[in-house]
Parts: sequence; structure tokens; C-alpha cells
Amino acid sequence: MRRIDEQTFLLLLLAVTLAFGWVLQPFYGAVLWAIIVAVIFAPVNRALLASMPGRKNLAALLTVLLIIAMVILPLAIVAASLVREATSLFSKIQSGEYDLAAYIQRIFDALPAWAVGWLERLNLTNLSGLRDTLSSGLMKGGQILAPQALSIGMNTFEFVISLGIMLYLLFFLMRDGRALADAIKQAVPLRADQKSALFSRFADVVRATVKGGILVALAQGALGGIAFWFLGVHAALLWAVLMAFLSLVPAIGAGLVWLPVAIYFLATGAIWQGLALIAYGVLVIGLVDNVLRPFLVGKDTKLPDYVVLISTLGGIEVFGLNGFVIGPLIAAIFLVSWEIFVASRRIARDERASEA
Repeated sequence: MRRIDEQTFLLLLLAVTLAFGWVLQPFYGAVLWAIIVAVIFAPVNRALLASMPGRKNLAALLTVLLIIAMVILPLAIVAASLVREATSLFSKIQSGEYDLAAYIQRIFDALPAWAVGWLERLNLTNLSGLRDTLSSGLMKGGQILAPQALSIGMNTFEFVISLGIMLYLLFFLMRDGRALADAIKQAVPLRADQKSALFSRFADVVRATVKGGILVALAQGALGGIAFWFLGVHAALLWAVLMAFLSLVPAIGAGLVWLPVAIYFLATGAIWQGLALIAYGVLVIGLVDNVLRPFLVGKDTKLPDYVVLISTLGGIEVFGLNGFVIGPLIAAIFLVSWEIFVASRRIARDERASEA
């Protein structure tokens, strides 16, 4: 009878937990980033608390204000500048000042004979059709994007609500985070060493992925933006931000932006600009990814580079931008769980052998 009662309670607990997760699902991004930021800035909160013992509320509030000043306000300024630059670029494309189809025509005109023959075999030499397709695509894109302006206010409202929830939750995580973590550890039905391994790996992966990934992305985006500004590429800030976002994906990253621009320079006769951008992209921008990412991400997550790449791509595909953290986190927990499982089996096997 007691066993039936326990099973019924566990089923009820599972159902209520799923329902609670369903209720929180619309704001899972806010909850996720509150946890991530709390893990990253926990040392700052501990340092403030050490300087003002017994004043948890004040230490947590100062930490949140510091995060707003160091992270949120700079991001808001960059986002505002990005919107202005993107709007200006799109307006120039619509007005015909920037004719992308003509740029493609210039590239094709500059191609050598062997490249033209290769394109002919792929049926890609119908330039008039390509221009018409591109022009119609741009017009359709404008028609699709124009009505979206009506939803900007609602999207902004939802973003402000999510940001408020994140900051509100962040305050309590800073104030009560250690007690909450201890309570979760007590509830997890594992041995103390297993729980310690899981929680430490969780914290290591979050810190390494966010700090390492974002630092690499900022470095590559900034270096690429400086190069574009120096070479006179319009909307350098827009391309810098795009390179930073793409840099969150290891082994692919900023090359998806700077390499086509370098090819365009070479095809249109700007030889030194194209060669300089290729050399700069490989030796400077690429070096940041090849040197910093393994040191900042792979070393602390204890994951092979190929696992980081695959889990990041899969995480972004499933969870969107949040996936660049969730993907490696799931991969790390999966691997450490298997390590714990294998170690437990080995210990059990050794115990049976010693008893025999």
C-alpha cells in the first residue's frame, strides 16, 4: 500500500513539475540568462558581501546595478546604433543607391574564363535571370519587412518584460543562490561526489561558454569591423555585429562575412584590398578563434573541439541563440553522466570481485 502511495505521489509530482515548466516556458530565455549571469557574477557578489557582512540585499542590489552598467547599457547603445545603420543600408538598397544585382554583374564580368566555364556547367551563367530574381527577392523582402514594423512596439514590450523578469530573478539568485543550490543538491538522488561533479561541470561550462564564446565573438567582431571601416566598406558596425554573432559558432564564424567581401574586392579589381582582407582575416581574425577559443572554452569545458562545434550548432538549431550555451552544456552533462555511470559500474564490479 505504501509503495502505491509513493508511486502516486511521484506521478503527481512529475505532472505538477511538467505543468510548472509549461507555465514558465514563455520566459525560459529570461530564466536561463538570469541563471547564467548569476553563475558568472557570483564571485563579484561574494566579494561585495565580504566587504559588507550580513547585508545580502544590498550586496545583491549592487551586483545587479553593476551588471546593468557594465553589460546591459553598452548593449543597448550598440543595438540602437545597429538599428540606425541597418535602416540606412536597407533604405539605400530600396532606393537603388546600392544595386546588389549590379555588384554581382561586376563580379561575373571579372571572372576568368575557367571560372565562367565552370559556372556554365552548373547553369549559373544566366545573369539576367539572376538579376531579376535578386531584384524581386529584395522587393518581396521589403514587402515582408514593412508590415513587421507594426509589431516592433509589441516586441519591444515583450523584451522589456523579459528583461525585467531576468533582473528581478537575478536579484534573488544573487541573494539566495547558494542556499538554492544547496537545496537542489540535497534533492538530487546521487552520491555526494557525483552531485559535486555534475554541479561543478555545470558551472564550468556556463562560465567557459559564455565568457569564452562572447569574448571571442567580441574580439572577432571588433577586429572585422575595424578592417571594414579602414577599407571603406559601408555599414561597418552592422557587419561587425554580424561577424560577432557568427563567431559564436566555432570553426565557421566571421569568415562567412569577410571572405565574400574579400572575393568581391578581388573580382572588381581592388586587388590590394582583397589580398589585405584575406591576410588579415586568416592571420588576425582567424587566429583569435584558433588560439583563444580552445583556451577559453575547450580547456574549461573539458570538451573536444569537434564536440563543442557539433553541440553548439545543434543547440542553436533547436534553441535559437540561447543554444550556444545550452548545446555545450547538455553535451558536457551527458559526458560527465557517462563518466559517473562507468565509474559506478567499475566500483560495483570491483566490490563483487572482492567479495568473491
